[in-house]
Amino acid sequence: MRFIFHYPESAGYEGDLLDAGPLPEVAAAAEQYGFDAISLSEHPAPGARWLGAGGHQTLDPFVALAFAAAATERLRLLTYLSVAPYRNPMLLAKTAATLDKLSGGRMLLGLGAGYQKSEFHALGVDFDERNALFDEALEVLPRHWSGEPFSYAGRHFNARDVVARPRPVQRPIPMWVGGNSALSRRRVTTHAQGWIPMTGGAELSTTARTPALGTLADVGRAIAKIRSDAAAAGRTDHIDLVYSYQGAGLENPDLDADRHRAALAAAAEAGVDWVVVSHRTRDYRATLDFIAAFGDTYLGKAAS
Repeated sequence: MRFIFHYPESAGYEGDLLDAGPLPEVAAAAEQYGFDAISLSEHPAPGARWLGAGGHQTLDPFVALAFAAAATERLRLLTYLSVAPYRNPMLLAKTAATLDKLSGGRMLLGLGAGYQKSEFHALGVDFDERNALFDEALEVLPRHWSGEPFSYAGRHFNARDVVARPRPVQRPIPMWVGGNSALSRRRVTTHAQGWIPMTGGAELSTTARTPALGTLADVGRAIAKIRSDAAAAGRTDHIDLVYSYQGAGLENPDLDADRHRAALAAAAEAGVDWVVVSHRTRDYRATLDFIAAFGDTYLGKAAS
């Protein structure tokens, strides 16, 4: 398995978005201690009610990941998640391709349909169209990245014989689709290179408007079906499973390590390829301590 460090994001109204530490330095530390990727999420206009109930602010993930790319050499760069319906797919494709090109092929495009009605309203996007807009994006992105002429008539745009260059390094940039619904899983089977189920329990599932999946075994059965259906449809590529590990006590990674190792081994057995870990730290030193302890304990990458 490979491991992703999710940059800690401040909850509520207060606090600076960089309380957890300067992003380039945090990314460099994650790379040094053996993490394979860094991730950031996206909320350009979060609702005050959601923030008051424990929601969080974010940086712009693409700009922030570009800073992380400049400070690292091999770390992959994941949007976890970017809300596809918020953008015209041509702009989304160009942004992702630019980051992939400048980083030497390290972009991982995590995508979701979105769930905050107030944020959709603030951005002028029809919430009820989000699934149709998401499906359009999944079709347009690979065509844009191909660098070849293509046409596509969407609900709110009409691209006629357009050509987008330069091509990204990766062909295509891996798209990882988030969400637990049958529709989300069909999107993975048909279009995506990875699946990001939401495993935060019933409360998160209600907030994010996606069904609860239950146990890790349920996740394992779901990804097995996705992979089987994709193979039956003629796909030969591997579909990655991305899993957020939130084991109790993980804020101190070097304590009770055998229990965490057993849980991670169970995730691997269930078919997990990438594990996301984080700790909502409030200062740079605490963030570095978490990264170093996790790396030393599980990734075998002590600082040099």
